[in-house]
Amino acid sequence: MSDGSDSPGLLDELPGEVMMWVLIISELLVFGAGLVAFMAMRLTDPVGFAEAQAHLHRAGAALNTVVLVTSGLLAALAVRAAEAGREARKRGLLAGAMALGVVFLVIKGMEYADKANEGIGIETNTFFTFYYLLTGFHAAHVIAGVVLLGLVAALRDPRATETGAAFWHMVDLVWVLLFPVIYLIR
Repeated sequence: MSDGSDSPGLLDELPGEVMMWVLIISELLVFGAGLVAFMAMRLTDPVGFAEAQAHLHRAGAALNTVVLVTSGLLAALAVRAAEAGREARKRGLLAGAMALGVVFLVIKGMEYADKANEGIGIETNTFFTFYYLLTGFHAAHVIAGVVLLGLVAALRDPRATETGAAFWHMVDLVWVLLFPVIYLIR
């Protein structure tokens, strides 16, 4: 009877580093709690939330969804390039993913500036408190992800590229959840 020590365990099969997965799971739990709280508060004031939501830029948010999902594809392709030893291609793909992360931040910054011009801030109402907290926290993760992708682009270790891409995919996933909950569901 085998003790299973010669077969890979679950932790050995995760892409990237285990501690990154601890971070990813903890971040998903934080964002999940924020989304649950947002939806619970929406139930207490559906009309107020719908009125506040009408001030958002759905088209910009939809464009940002395409931008981040595309950047996630580039990060995934960078992992394949790293595994194949194609360093120049890996770096180019990661640069593309990083550039799209910056595009996301520019679009989000334009939306924030528009809200500021309308006199809408974090204290305007409950909807905008959650809006700024959730999207701002996400934007901070986009910044961290761009930096992380830049760091792993300089490394020749495919596992480092996997680790950076895993974090970036978490950033994508969170936005794919934030977008419909904040911008679309009424």
